[in-house]
Amino acid sequence: MANPEPHQHGPGGARRGDLTRGPIMGTLLRFSAPTLLANVLQSLNGTVNAVWVGRMLGGSALAATANANVVMFLVFAATFGFGMAATVKIGQAFGAGNVDAARRTFGTAMGFCVGLSLLVAVIGWIGAPALLRTMSTPPVVYTFALAYLRVIFIAMPAQMVSVILAMSMRGAGDSATPLRMMMISVVLDVALNPLLIAGFGPIPAFGIAGSAIATTIASTVAMLAFVVVLYARDLPVRLLRHELRYLIPHPAELRFIVTKGLPMGAQMLLVSMAGIVMVGLVNREGATASAAYGASLQVWTYLQMPALAISAAVSAMAAQTIGARLFDRLDAITRAGVVLNVIMTGVMTALLLLFDRPVLALFLGAHSPAVDLARHIQFLASWTYILFGITIVLFGTMRAAGTVLPPLIVLGIAMYPGRLGFYDLMHARLGMDAIWLSFPVGSGIAVVLAYGAYRLIPWRRNAEQARVTPARASAPA
Repeated sequence: MANPEPHQHGPGGARRGDLTRGPIMGTLLRFSAPTLLANVLQSLNGTVNAVWVGRMLGGSALAATANANVVMFLVFAATFGFGMAATVKIGQAFGAGNVDAARRTFGTAMGFCVGLSLLVAVIGWIGAPALLRTMSTPPVVYTFALAYLRVIFIAMPAQMVSVILAMSMRGAGDSATPLRMMMISVVLDVALNPLLIAGFGPIPAFGIAGSAIATTIASTVAMLAFVVVLYARDLPVRLLRHELRYLIPHPAELRFIVTKGLPMGAQMLLVSMAGIVMVGLVNREGATASAAYGASLQVWTYLQMPALAISAAVSAMAAQTIGARLFDRLDAITRAGVVLNVIMTGVMTALLLLFDRPVLALFLGAHSPAVDLARHIQFLASWTYILFGITIVLFGTMRAAGTVLPPLIVLGIAMYPGRLGFYDLMHARLGMDAIWLSFPVGSGIAVVLAYGAYRLIPWRRNAEQARVTPARASAPA
């Protein structure tokens, strides 16, 4: 019989990364803060790179990156789902004190996603022209988009490895290491973009491909640094020589990751497709509305980040708690997540509404006619992200128990018959405001249904059945 590994324990016998002890609110805040900062850095990275491309190569090149990013988002939605499924299983194993089981899940997730990413990279390189034609990419944008997309496909394996490493580490209770690796990636990407786009000294000018090459280099260096740190600091999910066989996906582990991961990835796709529909509806209202909505989306990207970070932290904490069989803490974790989200997102929303003009002017210019409309949009719709945060915190706890279909159904109802149905019914009466008001309507429906699902669906039974063999009963290493 193997005992928990000594290096996984700190002073007083507490495991490194243990999220099942201590004050819930304090633990949640400390654990979610690095994830929030990592999300902010990632978005800032995209914003700064878009500025480099737009300023140095023009609007057609910027549009090319947007076309390519739509494709990449669809691919990474699946990776996100698989990564979240691995996070849940690793968290449950880690909560039970079974580090070996956590590593088996990590190995399966890593082996599967690396193989998938290599396959997608090859197919993407070959099929990039067909993909762009299917998207009706304008001819003036096509050449830029093809050069950019093909290089980005090359970066995919390194990016997927980093995603799985980061999400697995969070499942093991470590959100600080993924933040440090994100810092490395962002600094490199932002610094290399102008050098590789325009050229510098012996470095040739690669144009739009230079931006993608910068991302590829940054992703690869960050991935290698992650692996080095993983072994140098002996972090929980590292695989030693005899454990490398775990990289061959185990059927039972793979079944869990795929069956739970696909619905979680589908949630992102539902939200993304609803967003694309909304852009189309806004575009019908004219150029000013499109510009105002585009600026609003930029602001909302940051407004939703606290909720995303808190939900991920709630999932990791709840998964470890389920593994430790401490079911009486689950509701307390959920309540803490809801309260923290309301405070953080509420404060950010209030600050946005107080200082909306200078914030929106950053994107639109101080004298743009779209600024006043964008302020109106913020007043009607920005507070919806408080409701959004409550919804995904509830989903985070349910997800930790392996309950993934009800959240998908709730989002489907809220986004389509909810949000889009409201627009269809009220556009004739409210005009353009029907678009902006559809956001709080959809979020209101989502939070009511999510609370009903949290209370009525027997996800706790799933949690109690999520048995992880305790460490003392695991096979010797």
